[in-house]
Amino acid sequence: MEVASPQGLGRTSKRSTHQWTPSKDGVLIDRCIDLVNEGSWATRVASEAFSVLNVDKDDNGDDDVSPAQATNSEGSTAARRRTIEQGDKEVSCKKTKTKSNGDNIVHAFQSSVDKIGEICQGAREGIDKLTSCFQFMAEDVRLKKRVAEIVHGVEGLTLEEIVKKKVYNDRITGVSFQLHGVYAMPELRKGVRRGRATIAQQQQQREQKQTPQRNQGRKRAAAAAAAEGGRPRTRLAAKRLKEEDHRQLVAAATAREDHNHQVIVISERDSDIEKKEFVKGDLEKKGAVMGDDSGGLSANKAAGQEEEGSTAPFPERVQVGGSPLYKIERKLGKGGFGQVFVGRRVNGGNERATGSAALEVALKFEHRNSKGCNYGPPYEWQVYNALGGSHGVPKVHYKGKQGDYYVMVMDMLGPSLWDVWNSSGQAMSAEMVACIAVESLSILEKMHSKGYVHGDVKPENFLLGQPSTPQEKKLFLVDLGLATKWKDSSSGLHVDYDQRPDMFRGTVRYASVHAHLGRTASRRDDLESLAYTLIFLHRGRLPWQGYQGDNKSFLVCKKKMATSPEMLCCFCPPPLRQFLEIVVNMKFDEEPNYSKLISLFEGLMGPNPAIRPINTDGAQKIIYQVGQKRGRLNIDEEDGQPKKKVRLGVPATQWISVYNARLPMKQRYHYNVADARLAQHVEKGMADGLLISCVASCTNLWALIMDAGTGFTHQVYELSPSFLHKEWIMDQWEKNYYISAIAGSSSGSSLVVMSKGTQYTQQSYKVSDSFPFKWINKKWREGFYVTSMATAGSRWGVVMSRNAGFSDQVVELDFLYPSEGIHRRWDNGYRITSTAATSDQAALILSIPKRKPGDETQETLRTSQFPSTHVKEKWAKNLYLACLCYGRTVS
Repeated sequence: MEVASPQGLGRTSKRSTHQWTPSKDGVLIDRCIDLVNEGSWATRVASEAFSVLNVDKDDNGDDDVSPAQATNSEGSTAARRRTIEQGDKEVSCKKTKTKSNGDNIVHAFQSSVDKIGEICQGAREGIDKLTSCFQFMAEDVRLKKRVAEIVHGVEGLTLEEIVKKKVYNDRITGVSFQLHGVYAMPELRKGVRRGRATIAQQQQQREQKQTPQRNQGRKRAAAAAAAEGGRPRTRLAAKRLKEEDHRQLVAAATAREDHNHQVIVISERDSDIEKKEFVKGDLEKKGAVMGDDSGGLSANKAAGQEEEGSTAPFPERVQVGGSPLYKIERKLGKGGFGQVFVGRRVNGGNERATGSAALEVALKFEHRNSKGCNYGPPYEWQVYNALGGSHGVPKVHYKGKQGDYYVMVMDMLGPSLWDVWNSSGQAMSAEMVACIAVESLSILEKMHSKGYVHGDVKPENFLLGQPSTPQEKKLFLVDLGLATKWKDSSSGLHVDYDQRPDMFRGTVRYASVHAHLGRTASRRDDLESLAYTLIFLHRGRLPWQGYQGDNKSFLVCKKKMATSPEMLCCFCPPPLRQFLEIVVNMKFDEEPNYSKLISLFEGLMGPNPAIRPINTDGAQKIIYQVGQKRGRLNIDEEDGQPKKKVRLGVPATQWISVYNARLPMKQRYHYNVADARLAQHVEKGMADGLLISCVASCTNLWALIMDAGTGFTHQVYELSPSFLHKEWIMDQWEKNYYISAIAGSSSGSSLVVMSKGTQYTQQSYKVSDSFPFKWINKKWREGFYVTSMATAGSRWGVVMSRNAGFSDQVVELDFLYPSEGIHRRWDNGYRITSTAATSDQAALILSIPKRKPGDETQETLRTSQFPSTHVKEKWAKNLYLACLCYGRTVS
């Protein structure tokens, strides 16, 4: 559910407030006579109406006047601009009309008024007739914002949008018309009028004279309204719009964006729609869109699935890039970005030949509309060109386009490690796994040395050579469609760190936790995926297998983070545990020590390389290049320097506190505060000149930080049994208060603090069942920044504001604690500005302020108990509490 405040809340719209609402028959008659006798009335009404009206009609509905014919007799109104102040912005409406036909329109209105006087016999029928005229004008969808405001009293809401929402219906009467601040609409009565057709019959007559296009439009609108379960739109209104109906009218004008793309207000019904839309988007963010054995580019759609347009038939024969002619035979497999078939040479070739002269080759087809092509040859071609026949990468002999497909002609290989594992009783010996480990490391080392990471390391992508050939024991790594660069081509430096929680690359079962969390790919990710691959091949299963559903990726990542290397490798040889411990604790830009990692497995391999199940020549060359070092790698030290263990701790639930350097000021904290005592602490603090700067919750008790440096002028707060009470927040928005701090308890209740004197100009908040990064990213593009966050149980609440004083903002999200990401962001000038955590995840928002403080020092602390002692120590260093939350970390 997303809720937003209108821009410029608390500012009064400068509209005329004079309204005439008749209550008795005598008043109706007298007023109508006055209007008829007032000769200038029709001209004034016509001038005002047609200055904003783009369709003109007389009060009988008999004469159509096109927009091009509409004019004003005086000419002064013809080109003038009507401006309506809406909060702190103006919306302008300008209509140009020709003079010649304007007199006809004014005359038509004058005739209408005269006709009223002749018919009325007491003025009631005349008023009804006048009502019908105004009703038609107000209902037409081409009216602009002025008439919409006049008819509905809803600022900034166009009638087109009201009609689309099916909230207009027949509720036109009883609402004030304020053309020049005059005249409220009288009530229409039911029944047959004396001596003439009913209004319903007149309505039908008018509709019969309209163009077919207009009738079709009304039919479509009526059908749409019926589909919504509402009444068809009509020009008739038989009842006065009651106060309750008016509230529903305003509430139903929902989820609209004006020309500045501001969400103004949403109704309860649209809250459900927004919720459903969010759930769909959220599941795309955290869900497993790919099966265990397929790759993918992002969470929006599995790259392993067939792309749109890929149903085009494959050619029976292929010849590309000067290659021989090949006949397509059996299908070998399907990768993340294409399908592979056996291609048999039609002419020439022999079974003993290899390379481009081989009788059989592998043909990889990728449809021109696939994501990997991107309006040109597949991205994978670039990677193969860059690797240039590196060790363990199959050679591409020819490539080109035939029909709708891009085709690569490659060496024919043998079974994958998945096939070997499956045919070996779904388990491999320790020696076989060790040989695979060292040779895989040698292949990855060569690939990494060319500046690429594979991005989808798994058993299916490791293939052996063809059986009964000299290469049958040689290992190859295929499917480079997800390969990315870890090294910048121009500078030669490591690419920058980033995190996009909505992006996922790889295969759920074997992907690194960094890939799950959307972090920029680097060499450590290939090695972590290799570790999971080796454990799977040896044990036959990984603990996170078996998860199903849209949130599969979320659950798998959570399980990976919660499973220690000791637990995961409890039935594996020690080298596998050591290897996993090293790779999961590698830094983002750390260069792996491949020779030391290879040396871990030497004791598991047989002494004679000639009889090993896998050819390990590549691994041996790496070891020789570093002087044939054979020492075991101490996992606690590397090159004599102690190595910080990032993921070897125990998952814990702790207080996360953030401290900023500030000039000396008065600050006060309270914790373990029950609901009943909260007001006492707040009132006492306010009496001492302190205002709330931060709130948090632990075990359904509240923590409260108050200080004298908030800059706010006034505050209100609410304890609510629900998480972020929408009605109360919206009421305070109307009073020019903005959300400055929020907290939620594990029971679902919340504490919301709203303040005056902030720099914010507009706010929007969202409550969701998982961290709403996609929504945050969308609001960033609209100029909003996260200013508050909280959790209640497993639900997230995020508040974003305009004019927050930030120039950039990023997210660090982790299932433990994003220590490395925080330090990298600090190095780039970011500072933590919001924190929140559930029992599963911790999220920190880091921002770059537009005005940098004199002292940018910031420190974080994780403690099992509220850090009361530490707070006092920080105060002595002029460090003051800025953010506080309780949730998932690592001890």
